[in-house]
Amino acid sequence: MHVYLPIAEMSVNIFLILGMGVGVGVLSGIFGVGGGFLLTPLLFFIGVPSPVAVGTQAGQIVATSVSGVMAHWRRGNVDFKMGTVLLVGGIIGSTFGVWLFALLRTLGQIDLVIKLSYVIFLGVIGALMLFESVKAMMRTKSGRGTTGRKLHEHNWLHGLPFKMRFRRSQLYISAFLPLAIGFLVGVLSAIMGVGGGFVMVPAMIYLLGMPTSVVVGTSLFQIIFVAANATFLQSYLNQTVDIVLAMLLLIGSVIGAQFGTRLGAKLRGEQLRGLLAAMVLAVCIKILLDLIIPPGDIYSLSFPTGTGH
Repeated sequence: MHVYLPIAEMSVNIFLILGMGVGVGVLSGIFGVGGGFLLTPLLFFIGVPSPVAVGTQAGQIVATSVSGVMAHWRRGNVDFKMGTVLLVGGIIGSTFGVWLFALLRTLGQIDLVIKLSYVIFLGVIGALMLFESVKAMMRTKSGRGTTGRKLHEHNWLHGLPFKMRFRRSQLYISAFLPLAIGFLVGVLSAIMGVGGGFVMVPAMIYLLGMPTSVVVGTSLFQIIFVAANATFLQSYLNQTVDIVLAMLLLIGSVIGAQFGTRLGAKLRGEQLRGLLAAMVLAVCIKILLDLIIPPGDIYSLSFPTGTGH
């Protein structure tokens, strides 16, 4: 059963899109990420144009994140004060990102920039997360555990001014840190069509030093509003939001997020980080291969006979 996507100008199988939405919703509930780092490349792979995939995915992230936040809020795992500071930076960043997206599209470079951004960010972050999670699991297996060891180290960043106390996260740090993280995630949300959770979750754990149990819900809370801002601006300025595609993804992802939240509660922190790292690296490798391997059908021009060419 197929449906026509008016903005993407193509037909797709309804059940394929719904299935992709469910899968990404499960990931959102487990890891506290919007799922865009996986779904946007999947849309590339089935032929959806990159600008449309990016603009539409931001809208789907909103619904997925709302569903996930409600589940974590009931467990008391959302730091709303930290989420608000991250949100301020995210709104500024996503607004700047949409402007940059429009500029790159005008220059004809947006497709290359989107895919290179995925390769760079997914590769670096996936490798770092995988390295740390493997070390943590080896310590646990050897019986040493992580007692008395912090996931983050205090450095010059923690000496910055304008300190704020975040009681739910048990932190007293400069507001500049979460503002900067939020800004970066906002830019990524606009350029890459992602919620930014694959950057924000490790940054909140390793840079801010937040407890893993609070990170997931807080990340999703911030993502809701940043993705909503990016969706509105992409639709208004760039006309790249396909409502039909967004609705199909939304239906599947809201259902999947509820299952993902239950699954995530059964896994340890280092296991969650290891699984997320493996998926991030797998997507990175696939996009990189698509960029460097020549296509099977070489593009060619043909002219009707008798035209003189």
